[in-house]
Amino acid sequence: MKYKFLCWLALGFSLLAVTEVYSPAPSVQEHQLTAQQIEARKWLNDGVEAYKKSSTDEAIEDFKKAKELDPSLTNAQLYLATAYSSQYIPGAPSPQNIRYGELALEGFQELLEKDPNSLSAIDGAGLILYNMAGLPFSIEKMEEAKSYHQKHIQIAPNDPEPYYWIGVIDWSIAFRSNSVLRDDWTKKTSRELDPSDAMPEEIRQEFATKYGDVVQEGIQNLTKAIALRTDYADAVAYLNLLYRQKADMERNSISRDDDLKTADDLVDQVKAIKEKEMKQFEQNQ
Repeated sequence: MKYKFLCWLALGFSLLAVTEVYSPAPSVQEHQLTAQQIEARKWLNDGVEAYKKSSTDEAIEDFKKAKELDPSLTNAQLYLATAYSSQYIPGAPSPQNIRYGELALEGFQELLEKDPNSLSAIDGAGLILYNMAGLPFSIEKMEEAKSYHQKHIQIAPNDPEPYYWIGVIDWSIAFRSNSVLRDDWTKKTSRELDPSDAMPEEIRQEFATKYGDVVQEGIQNLTKAIALRTDYADAVAYLNLLYRQKADMERNSISRDDDLKTADDLVDQVKAIKEKEMKQFEQNQ
């Protein structure tokens, strides 16, 4: 939950990085715009200012007015969808919250109809779908979210983030399925099964058969993300988690121990990256 919240903060910060700010003195470009288009840009900038002040509801209304006045103003569409996204609380069941998620997704998809290669809209759609897929859990939405990150890779294959998100989604699917299998086995047998215990053979085989490809895909994508950004601590952390899922699929204890050793080594890598970041931060103070 905390990580999802931080992701929305990152999306929100995109609004604060706006470079198109209206100036009362008309530029050459503004002379070529209609009065309605200029007014749209005023509403856009008002929305950005409102967002900076954490007045998200006001920002939404401003972005809506900008979009209505100039449907070709893609920033207004993108910022409106992003603002809806920032209002969405993963797992909250209220109709209003669900509607925020739907409006955000619709906004990103509408923008992609006009600009299929908009990475901001692609990433926004992937993230809102991932957050909407958590509670209640939906593999279908998880897979749809993954498809957007795969599209990002097709457009910009050297960006590490989409590989990371595919890995996160694959871990989410595998982890939940692992937990469900363990819980069902415990209810059926009335025997305790600690999360760190190896899976009993009857559910190990089912887990490996159904989700082996998912875990392998996640490992491959996270490894790629780390190759593109060697200090990608979050990617290393999730790679550790996926190796623990892989360990539960192994037939023998030696292979399981090897996977757990790899996972432990990755935890050490995360610690080393964080320590290096802290030292650099302290040196810059």
